[in-house]
Amino acid sequence: MVVPAAFLCGALAGFVGSAHAGNQKEEALADSVRVALARSITDARPPVQRNVDIQERIKYLYWLGEMSERLKRKMPDVQVRTEFLKTAWYEARRAGLDPGMVLGLIQVESAFRKYALSPVGARGFMQVMPFWTRVIGDGEPSKLFNMQANLRYGCAILRLYLDMEGGDLFLALGRYNGSRGRVEYPNAVLHAWKNWEYRA
Repeated sequence: MVVPAAFLCGALAGFVGSAHAGNQKEEALADSVRVALARSITDARPPVQRNVDIQERIKYLYWLGEMSERLKRKMPDVQVRTEFLKTAWYEARRAGLDPGMVLGLIQVESAFRKYALSPVGARGFMQVMPFWTRVIGDGEPSKLFNMQANLRYGCAILRLYLDMEGGDLFLALGRYNGSRGRVEYPNAVLHAWKNWEYRA
C-alpha cells in the first residue's frame, strides 16, 4: 500500500496518547453497499482463526504472544487481553486490514477503553457512531459496547472508507474520524501503528 507524503509528517505526541472521538458522517450508501455491510455485521460466526497453513498458524500465535505482552499495561487481565487480541486480529483480517493498524487506530480513538464514549456519542474501542446501527445493524446502539460488535463495525466501516477512497489510507482514516483532508488524525494513527507492527 502506498502511503501518501502527508502521512510522513511528524505526529503530535500529545495527540497520540489521548483518546479521540470518531465522528463518522452519515452518508448516502448505495443499496448494494448497505446490504453487503449489513450482512457483514450480522455474520454470527465467532472470531476463530481457521488457518489451514501451519506456517500461518505459527505466525499468528507468535503475533498473539508478542501483542499480548505489549498490551499488558493497558489490559492487565490475560483472558480479557487474549480475547480482545484474537477478535481484533480476526475482524481486521476479515475486513482486509492490517491488525497492527487497527490496534493503532484503537489506541488513538479510545486508548483501549471498551466503554469509551465521546462528546459526540461515538462508542467503544473503535469509537463507532450510533447511526451505523440504524443504517446497517439492528438499531440497537448499546451493542457498540460489545467488544466483537464494536470491532466488527469499526473494521467494516474503515474498509468501506478505504474502498470509497480508492485504497488511500490517509483519506480513509480522515473520513473515519470526520477530518478528511487534515493530517493530524491520520498521522496519529500511523505513529500509533508503529507500536503494534509485527515482523516475523
